[in-house]
Amino acid sequence: MGYKQLSLKLPPDYTPKQLRHRVAKILRIHDFTCQIAHKSLDARKKSFIHWEINLLVQSPELKGGEPEKPRVLQIPYKKTKQTALVAGSGPAGFFAAYVLQKSGMNVTLVERGTDVTKRSREIELFEKTAVFYPKSNYAFGEGGAGTFSDGKLTSRSKRISLERQFILRSYVEAGAPEEIEYLAHPHLGTDKLKIIVKNLRENFLQLGGKILFETQMTDLVVNKGQVTAIETDKETLAADFFILATGHSAFETYRMLINKGVGFHTKNFALGSRMEHPQEIINTAQWGVSQLAGIKAAEYRLTSPGDGKHPVYSFCMCPGGVVVPATAYENTNIVNGMSHYLRDGKFANAACVAGLNLNKFLHREVSASEALDWLEKLEYYFHEITIGYQAPFCSIQSFLNQKTVPASTETSYPMGITETPLWELLPKEISYAMRKGLKDFSRKMKGFEEGNLLGLESKTSAPVQVNREKNGLCTGFQNLYIVGEGSGYSGGIISSAADGIKAAMDILSQYH
Repeated sequence: MGYKQLSLKLPPDYTPKQLRHRVAKILRIHDFTCQIAHKSLDARKKSFIHWEINLLVQSPELKGGEPEKPRVLQIPYKKTKQTALVAGSGPAGFFAAYVLQKSGMNVTLVERGTDVTKRSREIELFEKTAVFYPKSNYAFGEGGAGTFSDGKLTSRSKRISLERQFILRSYVEAGAPEEIEYLAHPHLGTDKLKIIVKNLRENFLQLGGKILFETQMTDLVVNKGQVTAIETDKETLAADFFILATGHSAFETYRMLINKGVGFHTKNFALGSRMEHPQEIINTAQWGVSQLAGIKAAEYRLTSPGDGKHPVYSFCMCPGGVVVPATAYENTNIVNGMSHYLRDGKFANAACVAGLNLNKFLHREVSASEALDWLEKLEYYFHEITIGYQAPFCSIQSFLNQKTVPASTETSYPMGITETPLWELLPKEISYAMRKGLKDFSRKMKGFEEGNLLGLESKTSAPVQVNREKNGLCTGFQNLYIVGEGSGYSGGIISSAADGIKAAMDILSQYH
């Protein structure tokens, strides 16, 4: 049996039969199997939009040996009495717990929010009634914030290849489509993620893991740099190792950790609003046509130098998606984006944010606690403006001109919108940088200025970062790891999950 690597250019709506016909014609073979190794859409020329596909073809009609087997993450197994406690069931927390449980350790996973089924139901009720559920919202609950998102599985980090392969394979085994292992820009969508997260939980439980939902960590018990237990709102839980993956929205947890001597410092983050357009505008700008057979919906990634001090960029683009009320606390008001696997909604949305360094912005050294207070105050302010969870909005043209221009009130946002001069609600330096960025975006994409801006986007990443060592241990602690977006060292599903895995593997290296 021989094999050959082959690169093909195929139309967006190609069929498996067409792919096989092309392989047979090029290689002049009839008996073969083929596997897609990588697949990406090339839309640089509107007259020739196509898939770039790399294949591994195997056939008795070909010469050559077997393809090289890919390296995989090696999780050592040794049944032990050592225990671990993981707080937070988002990608970082879950995959840390999953790896440790696979290794033979006894793991308890604590989640302040509800299981994904109850969470989904109560989020739906919140959007219908405006009654906020502290333990079932877009920030807290099983699967973390990433469960209610577009489910993007891309990462810019080049040092997590083994972790990425393990994460993607775990998702496939839990019901994800196999395409996520070879697409250049894979995504799952909230509808699939809700099923996958539940299946992953069942896999973890079958391995002997323990999950405590609706159980919030409230304190650490520390003795000379050694954490001996955590206090929760229900009980005290002891363990040998502790991994905290509480996400970037758990401000009271940050404050508790700071009071317990865990070091944090401010880091760069971003602020802005969410842009929303009819999806057809984006499709036409990117493809030259309003629809393209074989492709779900057009995406974009836009950057601008902004005002030269605050770079502006699009973030978390959700094709065919929905703008959602992503607040973590009752009296704050922020937005985010979500989409389903098919990306077949009427609207496209993405954040338009400006990078921010609080030390430079406030012209002084800002502590981690002060950074949390500063951001929280802005999130409360947006709630006061609308006296609730309606999203303040304006047209992009209004924002650019700093005066109200008639805007479409059509939106995917489920809780209503209120026309407001957003440029006056955001810090003036951020508004100025965003105007510069939006002008650049409008020059790059035809029709871009026809969209709207909604609400406050303040959760692109945490405003603080934990002080930790290269192995992930918190500085000054012997058995405490803080990982994922809450650590300030990762962002997104893949990099956060990989961060959790690295902490787990470091723990395993200590006794295997």
